[in-house]
Amino acid sequence: MDNGLQGPGVLDWNGTKYKTLLSKEQTDGKISVVDSLSPVGSGPPKHIHHNEDETFFMISGKCEVWIEGTTTEHGPGEAVFIPRGKEHTFRVIGDEPSRHLVILNPGGFEGFFAAMADGQYQVPDDMPTINAFAEKYNMTFTGPPLGA
Repeated sequence: MDNGLQGPGVLDWNGTKYKTLLSKEQTDGKISVVDSLSPVGSGPPKHIHHNEDETFFMISGKCEVWIEGTTTEHGPGEAVFIPRGKEHTFRVIGDEPSRHLVILNPGGFEGFFAAMADGQYQVPDDMPTINAFAEKYNMTFTGPPLGA
């Protein structure tokens, strides 16, 4: 798939691509920004970030976003804010991948994406290992992905 998210620094975790645009090192820990391209139907298990506020800015495609029992749909040009401590997830819907920016405040969670891509861990098969990394990055998985 030619999507513009290619080249040096692009990580691939089971078909989802990530490229860190701003790391915690570049922002003195204040923020990180990750460009992400997720295939149709993909999305993480429900989870909570205990340390980071998370903002999604949609570039292309469409996602349903679930935050503590409320589901909304978002497309290009829209943003979603998820305060730290709120259980949430998303799933790519429609007929094209979703490209979106993941903005995390404070920065640092981008290391989780790198660890997952490095190990090519599978949900749900490798959840004990994934949970260990999640704990390191102040995240708790709380339930299955949408549509599971």
